[in-house]
Amino acid sequence: MKTQSLAILPGIIIQLSELEFRTSRSGGPGGQNVNKVESKVELLFDAANSPSLTDTQRSRLMERLQRRIDASGVLHLSSQVSRSQLENREIVVEEFVRLVRAALKPHKKRLKTRPSRASKEERLKKKRIRSEKKKFRGGLDVQ
Repeated sequence: MKTQSLAILPGIIIQLSELEFRTSRSGGPGGQNVNKVESKVELLFDAANSPSLTDTQRSRLMERLQRRIDASGVLHLSSQVSRSQLENREIVVEEFVRLVRAALKPHKKRLKTRPSRASKEERLKKKRIRSEKKKFRGGLDVQ
């Protein structure tokens, strides 16, 4: 039995009914199959109006996936890797879950660190050596 929803992160579940699929003929090799079968699958997800997302999640998704979202707030993904429409559909759904999961995952806050005394001394030592090297590159000052 197929699942009717996609678990993105704990507490974030998107219903399959929110996803729209379009098919079209795929390019590339495949012989007569390419000319007859609509194996390319395009997934459309209305991120701007999804009831599964909170306002915070929606704005984070819109910001992080802005290159894949059109002006009306619809996320577009497509797959034409396989010659099978079913496989392409599964691939595009996996890609959707991976992208949305990565976009909704909060970034870890950076912890401030300080350089150690040894690393400071090492940097200054290398700086002195380089300075000395450059100082002796110039021509001799003869009078």
